[in-house]
Amino acid sequence: MILAIVLSLAVLLGWQYFVANPQLERQQAELQAQQQAAQQTADASAPSPTGTPSAASGSTAAPTAAAAAVTLTRDQAIAAGPRVQIDTPRLVGSISLTGGRIDDLRLKDYRETVDKNSPLVELLSPKGSPNPYYADYGWVADPGVKVALPDANTVWTVEGNDKLTPETPVVLSFDNGEGQIFKRTISIDKDYMFNIEQSVENSTSTALSLYPYGLIARTGLPDHKSFYILHEGLLGVFGDEGLQEVKYSDLEKEKQVRPARVDQGWLGITDKYWATTLIPAPGTSFQPGFAYSDVSKNYQADFLGAAVDVPANGSGKSNSYLFAGAKQKAVLDQYEESIGVQKFNLLIDWGWFYFLTKPMFWTIDHLYHLVGNFGIAILLVTVLVKAIFFPLANKSYVSMSKMKLVQPQMTEIRERYADDRAKQQQALMELYKKEKINPLAGCLPVLIQIPVFFSLYKVLFVTIEMRHAPFFGWIHDLSAPDPTTIFNLFGLIPWDPPQMLMLGVWPLIMGVTMFVQMKMNPAPPDPTQQMIFTWMPVIFTFMLASFPAGLVIYWAWNNTLSVTQQYIIMRRQGVKVELLDNLRATFKRKPAAADK
Repeated sequence: MILAIVLSLAVLLGWQYFVANPQLERQQAELQAQQQAAQQTADASAPSPTGTPSAASGSTAAPTAAAAAVTLTRDQAIAAGPRVQIDTPRLVGSISLTGGRIDDLRLKDYRETVDKNSPLVELLSPKGSPNPYYADYGWVADPGVKVALPDANTVWTVEGNDKLTPETPVVLSFDNGEGQIFKRTISIDKDYMFNIEQSVENSTSTALSLYPYGLIARTGLPDHKSFYILHEGLLGVFGDEGLQEVKYSDLEKEKQVRPARVDQGWLGITDKYWATTLIPAPGTSFQPGFAYSDVSKNYQADFLGAAVDVPANGSGKSNSYLFAGAKQKAVLDQYEESIGVQKFNLLIDWGWFYFLTKPMFWTIDHLYHLVGNFGIAILLVTVLVKAIFFPLANKSYVSMSKMKLVQPQMTEIRERYADDRAKQQQALMELYKKEKINPLAGCLPVLIQIPVFFSLYKVLFVTIEMRHAPFFGWIHDLSAPDPTTIFNLFGLIPWDPPQMLMLGVWPLIMGVTMFVQMKMNPAPPDPTQQMIFTWMPVIFTFMLASFPAGLVIYWAWNNTLSVTQQYIIMRRQGVKVELLDNLRATFKRKPAAADK
């Protein structure tokens, strides 16, 4: 059973190392080639109502727009038109007055690499830049209604403040010259939440009925760095239906995905660490939707709100929110409580085993705030896990020690019934029962380690709190692999070996501790099993070399604690620890077979 568990884990890790990673690298290369060859980008169209305003479907049309050649850098695209600056404690960027789009955002707290002088992470980029990604708002009317609405080419004017800060909202205004004045009031908090209020002042004698909309559009695919590990793409929470995730590839095939109309929820586009989401005011009815255009290569998340009646010589307004920033759990939880955003922390892909992943993150995060280092927090979590499961592990090691004590009797039974496997097994079972030995007890430490391993793996991979979190020495990012490798003498030789040869210090430490743990017990009698257990630490060392350093540090520390624990328990049980003998036998040259 132990062998089956270990081999199952080896298969999972082997799939990640030999299949998933090469496929991921190949996809990244193809994506870069596609982006270099891309010649077009486009505006995403606003949703438009079909049928009567009270139609249950409230479906929206797919985006259509004229394409424009990508000829500008991001900075050139930003400088091409008038803008309102955004400056908050955590965001910097601007709003384009042409179209009124929020299309220029960078995150002050995060940089592209661990180098403190590297560029800030760019979240949103304007149309005309190499990777357009923006949020847009507006109004649509029923088919046949003649009213001049602001569109993507509308140039808005600024009333009052010309910089958006947490203390100073900005008001954009557009007079259509036909008796209606459209205003868009944008405010922002100290984190990542925009409040968008759209209003219409109608000075004519004719009442209007308009529908507010919001959309997020991204042209082309992002650079997938974790495609097989977590969901990156379009997603939303829609009332009782809960979370719905839509992959980029699925949307390309289906073109449109229209969930049922709801009055609670949100939708948007998520990356590994960042997200941009539309949040209609909780309690207001809206029609969510996702769409893709083969022409513009736009992926779009949008919502169409309920009709807003604008009486003659009166006004009407609609309110919604836009989240654009880092997926920090504390920040998401805060918005879930203060604004009432339903299940907002599902922006973080906790996975199927969220009941393990969430407590693991909570524990590590709280320990980090006590010790100030995520690496030490991981070491402390390992000790806590060992303490929690000590009774089970202790029982396992005691049973293994008893099994070692009765080894001579087991050998005698095997020799006595060498030709009768059934009687041999029966006699062994009677011996186990007499000595109160559980032959499967040795699998408990492995079984305990597997769920902890995968929950920690998920935490290291998906939570932004772990991104660029340093440990000590050369480990500057616990969520990235150990950057050293023995194949260039740990940096002494000026050569960067391929990924498969990135065998760093911590993977080597992990391999040694795993090898020592294997040698704490006598070699199994079967030669095949001996070979598997001898080479398994070597295989795992190469496979785990490409995993996050925090995970490798956890495994090495866990192995060390397990060896210490097993040593103490075996000595207390009066069992000789044959570690040195087993190591000597492993490296001892086998005598040549005598000639017959």
